[in-house]
Amino acid sequence: MRAVVEAAGAHLTWIEALAGLDAADRYGDPLPPATLEMIRRYRVALKGPCTTPIGKGFRSINVRLRKELDLYASVRPVRTLPGVQVPFDHVDLVVVRENTEGLYAGMEHVVVPGVVESLRLITQPACDRIVRFAFELARQQGRRRVTFCHKADVLPLSDGLFLAQARAVADDYPFLEFEEMHVDTLCMQLALDPTRYDVLVMENLFGDVLSDLCAGLVGGLGLVPGANIGSKFAVFEAVHGSAPDLAGKGLANPIALIRSAALMLVHIGQRDSAERIEKAVARTLERGVGLTRDLGGKGTTATLTEQLIANLPR
Repeated sequence: MRAVVEAAGAHLTWIEALAGLDAADRYGDPLPPATLEMIRRYRVALKGPCTTPIGKGFRSINVRLRKELDLYASVRPVRTLPGVQVPFDHVDLVVVRENTEGLYAGMEHVVVPGVVESLRLITQPACDRIVRFAFELARQQGRRRVTFCHKADVLPLSDGLFLAQARAVADDYPFLEFEEMHVDTLCMQLALDPTRYDVLVMENLFGDVLSDLCAGLVGGLGLVPGANIGSKFAVFEAVHGSAPDLAGKGLANPIALIRSAALMLVHIGQRDSAERIEKAVARTLERGVGLTRDLGGKGTTATLTEQLIANLPR
């Protein structure tokens, strides 16, 4: 990723901060306070896939990052890429997911042995800011429609609050189309024809499921970038998890992380370098040389990197 970003002409100073299994082994915490403080200091971070130790009492690194830094908006652009064989052409949508509340707030406890209660937290301010974020994103990117996903018929209080706030925000953007859709209906419609959708906005759990579903429509998690945005801080990351079994073997596909870096470059005002990276990704996939196994090739991380650099616009 660093090699491609630097070859694209980005002006960055890299500062490494430890997280994941190595941090847990060294500091007893997979997300050390020093790493969090570094992100707070510099405001922007690019996160590689990290493994949270299982069965050792550690909370998810991603959940902690979102809560500690109030990264309330998860943004996942999903679009069809050349050279990738998928059922649909011309998919171009963005999933905007509320990132700090819902069931994923992690508020659960044992009521009595054998009975666990999990709380689904929904607040009006969080509903307002995530829907407003989605409408602003649509406005800035020249998109035409915002689709709000919910299950208010089953959850009339929590999703009812979210839906009412979404309608109120939509009134402030009369120049954009707004539609409401049940989460199960949206899943079915995405499988039938995802090309009609533009910006999707929803609560945390629904967003976790639907963002991966949408990634599958364009070739999988190895290709799709992601961003976690707050009012002060932003953390960019590939949407896939870690793959310890591939570590050190030169087999991992770096495209999702590279495209996440491109999102970061747009965020900090280096759009030209970001566009060069996206064009290089498109050319590389279309030409099909040096691709990793998950993309149908026989190449390695190194050969894919070489091709991406070679395919950067001059």
